Formats: sequence, C-alpha cells, structure tokens
Amino acid sequence: MGDPREPPEGTPEGGSGNEDEFRSVVFDESFVRAARIQELSAQERLGGDHPRATRPRIGFGALGSLPRQAVALLLVVVLAFAAAVYFGVSSPHRPGTVPSGNQLTSTVMALSPTGPVAAVADPAHPFAGLATSFGDGAAGLGVPAAAATAHFTRGEVARALETAQRYLTASALAPATLAQSETGQARALVTAGEQTQYDDSVSTPRDDQRHAATGWLVRFDPGKVALASQGVKVAGAVTVTEVDSGTLDVVADHTLVYALRPAGTADAPASLFSVRRELRFEFEHGDIGTGRLRIVDAVVQAGPTACGTDSSAYLQPLLAGAAGGGSVAASPADHARPAWQLCGVLGPITG
Repeated sequence: MGDPREPPEGTPEGGSGNEDEFRSVVFDESFVRAARIQELSAQERLGGDHPRATRPRIGFGALGSLPRQAVALLLVVVLAFAAAVYFGVSSPHRPGTVPSGNQLTSTVMALSPTGPVAAVADPAHPFAGLATSFGDGAAGLGVPAAAATAHFTRGEVARALETAQRYLTASALAPATLAQSETGQARALVTAGEQTQYDDSVSTPRDDQRHAATGWLVRFDPGKVALASQGVKVAGAVTVTEVDSGTLDVVADHTLVYALRPAGTADAPASLFSVRRELRFEFEHGDIGTGRLRIVDAVVQAGPTACGTDSSAYLQPLLAGAAGGGSVAASPADHARPAWQLCGVLGPITG
C-alpha cells in the first residue's frame, strides 16, 4: 500500500510528493502564539497613506471591555429606571390634586342665633331639656338590623353598617376628634382612593366644597373651645339601599348636640351646640371586605354660629352670652362669594 499521506492519484508533477519543500519553514508553538493577525482597512488595501491597519478602540473605562449587547441592555435598564422616577414624581396622586373617581363633596352651613346664646340651666346635666328621642352617643345613631339586598348578602350589609357606625363614632363622637384635633381614627376607615383628599382637607382646609375638614369631621378649635361634657346626644337614623349590583348606599342623617365652654376655663357657663349632619357612604364588595368606606356627600348645618364665619378648618360655635346678630340676607346678584356658602336662622334644638 502507498503512503497514506500521498494523494490517491499519485504525486502531482513538479511536486516533491511530500512535505520536504516546507521543511525550511518551521512554525514552533511560541512563534504561532506571538503572531499578530492584522486585517487591512479598505483604504490600506487600495494603497492609501494610512499606516494603521486596525481602528482604535474608544475607551469607556470598565464598559470598554463589555460586549455591545451588554452595553445596550444596560442603557435600556437606565432609561426604564429614569422613566419610572419621572412618572412617579409627576403622579397625579400627589397631595394638592384631586384623584380620579368619586370624591367627597361637602357643604357646611352656619345657623345663626337671633339673640344672645343661652347658658344651660344645670351645668351638671347640660342636656336636661332635650327630648327623649335623643340617645347617648352611639346608642342614638339608629343603625338598623342588617338585611340582604338583591346583590349583597346579609353578612355584607352587616359589615357595611358596622363600618359606617365606626366612622360616625370616630368622626363625631370621640372626644379626641372633637376637641383635640385627632384625625387618624376616621382616616383609617376611608378608602385609599379618598385618603389623599382627606389628608389635604385636614392639613390645608378651605371652603371649596372639596377640602373642608369639617365635611369629614365634627371638630372644634382646642385653643378656643372645650367640652363641658364628654357625652354627646344623638338623634337620627341610618338607611341602606342598593345603587346597583356592585354598590351599596348607606345614608346617615343625625342631629348631634354638644355641651361646650371656653377653653381653659372650668367654671364658665356651658351652652349647647347642635350639628345636623347628613353623610352618604358608598360600599363596593371589596370595600366591605377591608372595612373601608367611601364618603360621597356631606351636608352639615351647625349653630349657633355667626354668619360669614369660615368653618372649613373647625366649627366656630358662639358660646354662652355671645350674640350672632341673626341671619344675613343673601342677594342672588351677589357674586362676591360662592353660591354654596349659606347661612340660616337657628331654631330650637330641644326636640
């Protein structure tokens, strides 16, 4: 047999038939490793005067050694992070703006007395003259027994009524809310979608039908007013209806009577202050499960209060001996103040 290194058809003419002709060129391993492969540029192939055969690499520090795909991916991540920061800072849910969806609309009306405010006859029993229809605190709220509706079970209605009662107690009966500027108890029961509006109303109250703190809470300025009695008399009722298959409507309509005196005095005469408060709550199935409610509308009538008093931050009661001067006539042609700023004449609150 022939040498396996020879071509099958024999040695070509003019050749050595073996590798003898290449023995003068020896490539040892160190020579191969030290060799530099250099590719000519287009201009160098055409005979240009450019001595460099390779293009210089642009230096980017540690990034210079990364593949192009890795650098591109890093840039995409940086841009995505920058976009997230931008949209987070420019979110429409920052304080000072009204989030989308249903928000509380409130109206606070002053009820002015026609003469001086009378002091209670018996300071130890300031509510003695009230009708028997007034109950003590939460007992007077008149919360009905729960009953199933077309799309809400009896258990869901019961939980909605319980949440409404808790809000009414925290926002209008708790002494800390009434005279110590406490706001957290009521806030904890408001849905997350309304908490921004709630916080803005408490921190920066204003009479614009959106941001009156007194639309959410019954509260008095602790620097001016103190409670003459920790108790509150309440008369009214709570009703439940179904708005649609996903919304339960709860309306609380109550008259609340407080015994007040000037702050910092223990022996000053006490007087009664009344608040008619109608709140409309809405519950969705998810709200019921979390024990939260959404307040859609609030109408508050409070007196004795002088007409024209700003009651957006605190209710402003006239105390014993003060005179309100009666109601102020409102002209339909007067556009100097908003149409919702109303004032009425205070009638008897004894029952």
